Amino acid sequence: MAPMQLQDILYSQGFGTRRICAGLIQQGHVQVDLGAGLVDCDDPLEEVDAHEGRMYSVQGVRWPYHAKAYVLLHKPAGYECSHKPSSWPSLYTLLPPALRQRPQKSAVQGVQAVGRLDQDTTGMLVLTDDGPLIHRMSSPRHHVPKVYEVTTDDPLDAKQVQRLLDGVVLDDSPKPVRAAACEAVAEYHLRLTLTEGKYHQVKRMLAAVGNKVVGLHRSQIGEMPLPEDLQPGQWRWITDEEMKRLTGK
Repeated sequence: MAPMQLQDILYSQGFGTRRICAGLIQQGHVQVDLGAGLVDCDDPLEEVDAHEGRMYSVQGVRWPYHAKAYVLLHKPAGYECSHKPSSWPSLYTLLPPALRQRPQKSAVQGVQAVGRLDQDTTGMLVLTDDGPLIHRMSSPRHHVPKVYEVTTDDPLDAKQVQRLLDGVVLDDSPKPVRAAACEAVAEYHLRLTLTEGKYHQVKRMLAAVGNKVVGLHRSQIGEMPLPEDLQPGQWRWITDEEMKRLTGK
């Protein structure tokens, strides 16, 4: 990576306009790990190699440099997947301001969720500012599997499971919508794998076979399960190995 001015690096990471970033640097609020630990830097125009993962400290907050942000979030219930929610808090309030303010070429700033979850649905979300990745993982053409743990209102039976595998007709789809995999784990617990994401799809599919969803949790995307140590409301950076498991590449 070619050297960048320090104020440009902070700007790219979402710490504010270049003017704000320059002020943070001049006021002594920025440190950079140049190879032997964090050191004070007070020149906004100082050029630093923008190495992936290089550690910075901004107002006491340690921050690794990433040209593109890829994070996991364990979504709790009661949050909307929207920057402008209508009835519930935005899940983006669970993220630090820098992730919400990362500059983008479009009018929308910050990381975006790869596929939405309803406010009452919990589980795994990927958020990124990588537009092509969002398109690739969201498009049904690429068949990225997403696994859901479904709690049902009525007991499950083999006929319902088979109908979900064979396909059910939804009111906005002329073709039957099929589960890629479907397993009754327990009497009221269904594990359902989908490769596309329609509006309220799981709830509508269960309604189509005569049952009702009373609890919904996304437990896996691609070959990457939700980490057990990531608690509801917590987020963390995605590792390179996890990215391969998410995308299959």
